[in-house]
Amino acid sequence: MINLYGQELSKLEALMVERGQKKYRATQLFTWIYEKKASSFDEMSDVSKVFREELNRDFCLNLPIVYKKQESKDGTIKLLLELEDGNKIETALMPYRYGNAICVSSQVGCNMACAFCASGLLKKKRNLEVHEIVGQVIVMNKILEEKGEHVSHIVVMGTGEPFDNYENVMDFIRIVNHPKALAIGARHISVSTCGLVPGIRKYAEEGLQTNLAISLHAPNDEIRNKIMPISKGYKMEELMDAVKYYEKTAGRRVTFEYIMLKDVNDSLECAKELVKLIKGTLAYVNLIPYNPVDENSFVRSPDKAVHEFFSYLMKHGVNTTVRKEFGNDIDAACGQLRAKEHYEKQKH
Repeated sequence: MINLYGQELSKLEALMVERGQKKYRATQLFTWIYEKKASSFDEMSDVSKVFREELNRDFCLNLPIVYKKQESKDGTIKLLLELEDGNKIETALMPYRYGNAICVSSQVGCNMACAFCASGLLKKKRNLEVHEIVGQVIVMNKILEEKGEHVSHIVVMGTGEPFDNYENVMDFIRIVNHPKALAIGARHISVSTCGLVPGIRKYAEEGLQTNLAISLHAPNDEIRNKIMPISKGYKMEELMDAVKYYEKTAGRRVTFEYIMLKDVNDSLECAKELVKLIKGTLAYVNLIPYNPVDENSFVRSPDKAVHEFFSYLMKHGVNTTVRKEFGNDIDAACGQLRAKEHYEKQKH
């Protein structure tokens, strides 16, 4: 069966025409699904009974099932969702003063194997389908509706490498951004990559006004090679060339994500190298206090080191922020809840 949450409008129009329906049927279905929040085809009162029968036979509106839910005292919500094939994925909601930001996964597991990250503890099983990515937002919206709220910002920064599931992630963006779907503004949507250079260059040519974040986490190849295997395939020089191409082609600046790891990448010498590395770009840096993972030995940088690093970058003209921390009292880091569930099952 075809899940309609996975159909971008132009593809749904083509599908309707292919089935002998008028093109407008696609917009009609979008209205029912997203604006009127219909959970079944039988609710669609202005759709003929014959067509509803066809919809019930060949299509579905299935959503991931909430397998486990954690809620932090700061309002962060972490969901472990079960897919139709039994696989489980994570999604998290972070409440900011400007709105509710959801962090969605793009794959079941991850093959990027970043040494500090919980997402890579369980290897990639498969890419998520479009409807499974959209479904994460719909399920979270249903939870937020109880509070009279909704998702306002999206980051594709959960488990998986978005550019390793490129086409599905692009369709996901087009759906959630569409005014007749979730109508989330392009500037409120961010995609994060660990540095797949071909994906960055391709993304630059999409004509989207969405945001791009790059998980950098090191100022040179030597450190990056130790903590991020992707850097052995795409050296820093190649990555920075792609960043400059993106800025020139898309007309958008890049955010560099930089997790602060004690005695690994948090020295003032690293700060100096980082300033030199990104000089000549429009990029800014987002320093991330590390959320420790039991399965590795990395330690978060002391607050003093983070402050000194931040001050050095700012003093030398690099626009820098320190990310607000969420969910310290729950399994907040990407992949933690899923890995915990997996290992507990193995024990039993």
